[in-house]
Amino acid sequence: MRTVVVDAIAPEGIAYLREHGFDVRQLMKPSPEALAEALTDCEALVTRSSTAVTAGLLDRAPRLRIIGRAGVGVDNIDVDACSRRGVVVVNAPHGNVVSAAEHTVGMLLALVRRIPDAHARLKALEWDRSIYGAELHRKTLGVVGLGKVGLRVAARLRGFEPARLLVYDPYIPEARARDVGARLVPDFDALLREADVVTFHVPLTPETEGMAGARELALLRPGARVVNCARGGIVVEADLLAALESGHVAGAAIDVWSEEPPRSETLRRLIAHPRVVVTPHLGANSAEAQVNVAVDVARQLVAFRDGALVEHAVNIPVADATTVEELRPFVALAEVLGRFCVQLDPEHLARVEVTVAGAIAETDPELLARGVLAGLLDPVTAGPVNLVNAHLVARERGVEVEIHRTESTGAYKSMLTVCTQTAEGKKLIAGTVFDGQPRIVQLRDLHIEFTPEGYILVLSYEDRPGMVGRIGSILGGLNVNIASMHVGRKTKRGRAIVVLLLDEDLAPEQVTEVARAVEADFARLIRLR
Repeated sequence: MRTVVVDAIAPEGIAYLREHGFDVRQLMKPSPEALAEALTDCEALVTRSSTAVTAGLLDRAPRLRIIGRAGVGVDNIDVDACSRRGVVVVNAPHGNVVSAAEHTVGMLLALVRRIPDAHARLKALEWDRSIYGAELHRKTLGVVGLGKVGLRVAARLRGFEPARLLVYDPYIPEARARDVGARLVPDFDALLREADVVTFHVPLTPETEGMAGARELALLRPGARVVNCARGGIVVEADLLAALESGHVAGAAIDVWSEEPPRSETLRRLIAHPRVVVTPHLGANSAEAQVNVAVDVARQLVAFRDGALVEHAVNIPVADATTVEELRPFVALAEVLGRFCVQLDPEHLARVEVTVAGAIAETDPELLARGVLAGLLDPVTAGPVNLVNAHLVARERGVEVEIHRTESTGAYKSMLTVCTQTAEGKKLIAGTVFDGQPRIVQLRDLHIEFTPEGYILVLSYEDRPGMVGRIGSILGGLNVNIASMHVGRKTKRGRAIVVLLLDEDLAPEQVTEVARAVEADFARLIRLR
């Protein structure tokens, strides 16, 4: 298989390909002309982050079948263009997790023991033994996010014999935390109030961006320390700087930045702050990690050529997905139900049951189950989750999956039902397809029909006169337009679920205001863009 390697990857990866019969040509910083020439008969392309794989570049590679990214992120690859061309894109999501975890612990130790201060003074031939640090022993340590890296960080922190090891992650079962000797706390605020050290290990998503701002930092104990070796933008850097300058936060260790390389005055001041330990996004930069990701990608290229399972594909090539095309409306429905579920009930997911009923039960339900898992897990996972790797990601997060078929669908020709089990119990959502568009037809035990799109406000309360008027008045005062309203209930003036499709977004405090006005026992805003 003719393979072109651009950018520098560990030689072990190239050696693995050659040992398995690949014809490998490596180009280091090639000119556009040299790269275009090499791609004319290229079947596989391996890159890191320096080369942008665009639609234009794909046009120059008519025989290209697979692209390997020797690392986690695929920001430099136009994945949609690859999918349209039938080109598989794979990455190496596990190869650098140990390095990232160890870098985090190293940054934390450097922070609490003030190692950079002592190093700088002694380098200047100043013998100063008045530098005092702190111990991690008998402290309360908090880990936000228990994914691949967070899990390893938590396991290593356990070795420092802390007083308590706390974990906040609303998308994992409690058993996952117990496995590393940690206690799962119910909400982020609780962890902040109790922890002496907080370290972040979550992906950067709309939900996590800015999750540690001025309000959250104020909840920390005076003298707490903050570590962010996950993604820039999770901690609001201007607010962290203010908390450091006020003395409320004793110190911070930062490897990642909202702007890389940092240029703004705020970031310059944060980097120069005497109680901040910094590195330039080096979490994955170890010799071992680079070997791991190179070999992991090489193994996947060999598996692809041999027709074996490629577990870390980040896309589904449309050209090869005949079944996906046939079931496309129901695959879309499956992903929507998953995305709706994870926002409706963002608790510790332990189990998912997918039931396929009616005409679609005659097809293989596996594809639809994968669609549900992709919708459930992609918004809360660092790497992309799709039809290829959905089951793998579910296993990694300790989520059990069951798939059922049934003939009965009630009034619908076909129906897809998703039942999630969390610490709060079981929650059910069901949908079908009308005129090619997803339609939700049941929430919990109540029948309710609406098209899931845009901004969706879901409320549960005791139905009585005046409730709709209160909701309309508040939303009108906020200049938020109600596109449509749907109600599900079993009895008059009984418990009702009300679904409002809105033209505009709502802030959390605005959702709380609406919920308080109707004495709702449940209120959630779902965003489906």
